[in-house]
Amino acid sequence: MLPDRVHAVPVSDDSQPRLERALKPRQLIMMGLGSAIGAGLFLGSGVGIHAAGPAVLLSYLVAGALVIIVMHAMGEMAAAKPASGAFSVYAADAMGATAGATVGWLWWAQLVIVIAAESVGAAGLLATLWPQLSVPLTSLTFMLLFTAINLMGVKNYGEFEFWFAILKVAAIIGFILIGAALLLGWLPDAPSPGLSNLLGHGGLMPNGWGGIGAALLVVVFAFGGTEIVAVAAAETQDPERSLARAIRTVAWRILVFYIGSISVIVAVVPWDSKALKSPFAAVLEVANIPGAATAITLIAVIALLSALNANLYGASRMIYSLANRAEAPRLLARTSRQQVPVMAVGASVVFGFAATVLELLFPERVLPVLLNVVGSTCLLVWTITLVSQLILRRRADRAGTALPFRMAGFPYLTVLALAILALIFGLLLSTPDTRMQFLSMAALTLAIAAACGIARRLRGVQPA
Repeated sequence: MLPDRVHAVPVSDDSQPRLERALKPRQLIMMGLGSAIGAGLFLGSGVGIHAAGPAVLLSYLVAGALVIIVMHAMGEMAAAKPASGAFSVYAADAMGATAGATVGWLWWAQLVIVIAAESVGAAGLLATLWPQLSVPLTSLTFMLLFTAINLMGVKNYGEFEFWFAILKVAAIIGFILIGAALLLGWLPDAPSPGLSNLLGHGGLMPNGWGGIGAALLVVVFAFGGTEIVAVAAAETQDPERSLARAIRTVAWRILVFYIGSISVIVAVVPWDSKALKSPFAAVLEVANIPGAATAITLIAVIALLSALNANLYGASRMIYSLANRAEAPRLLARTSRQQVPVMAVGASVVFGFAATVLELLFPERVLPVLLNVVGSTCLLVWTITLVSQLILRRRADRAGTALPFRMAGFPYLTVLALAILALIFGLLLSTPDTRMQFLSMAALTLAIAAACGIARRLRGVQPA
């Protein structure tokens, strides 16, 4: 991408045409949109609303602004240097190979754990509708199905993810339209609540600024997954133009869908209602829409499976990139005739299968512990991405290097995003329930960095 810093061993550019550039621009755009619209919105948004009340919208605006800045920073680097390792490659370029390997392995560990959680979660949701379904067998079926999809080639993966995203987006648009009709009093047998739920029950900020901060901790994780766009850029046709277009369109669409749907929820349902355990279903029940609970459950299943599909893709490409840079066993860099990193897909899914089996043998004992350890990983990835962009952009500007996509507002927006992340990390440390999650993530990061450094020394490579 940018004038390379001198390393003991150069960071290889794994964007060379060893993987097929078969993803279409429309697929990349919908992947970016779909990866950020998951179960965190459909099922988890009620937790943030309970914490902040109607003022949760401010938490979403802050988190949304953060993710838009991160996406633009990542897009600037990815457009200049498309690489399947994405932010891992850019961290290596900016701060050295050990930093790049550490963030790559950390992100991979997060994804393979989340894959198992999504498989079990989707199977469990289906079992609530059809109790005769076996959760273990359904979960393993999902794992096998999406492994097969990822082994069929990136074009097939992209098409599956495209239609998954279309379904989720259509569901949200339909939900917002129904909510608007309800609030305007256009639905029969469903009186409009007006502004009573926004101004009543303690007002807009029933829990004060502390509630908004607590909601921010919940909300920010809902946007995790957007970084997969940068990973997919390496396998996209005309990545420079496609990525810039995806970044520009996805960012505002995410805000529209999140802010639009949350606005409907807080206007229709009291913030302290127990019905917010399933917020979308709660709104549809107020609107007297038959089959609301079943419909939302199926949409949540689709959201989980879409995320599983995307995360398996992202995990396989990251470990493939690490192998290409000699930061993982070289075996994992092998590709099939269809230019699919088969061994990388296998390595990513093996842990998912193992964690799934353990979770099914010991329900709610294994995965919660693993998820707690990697829960803050996306925040660390965003932080390292912003620091990398700050270094590489300054380096490019000093050298007079032309960039195909330049983030506006540099460096002020990058610094603003880092300040927001510092605030979030401070909130994590100040809250007893999340302090251990932060400390566990920090300990894991240090352990991975030490392991990467030791591995490089054992190979006779001097630290970068």
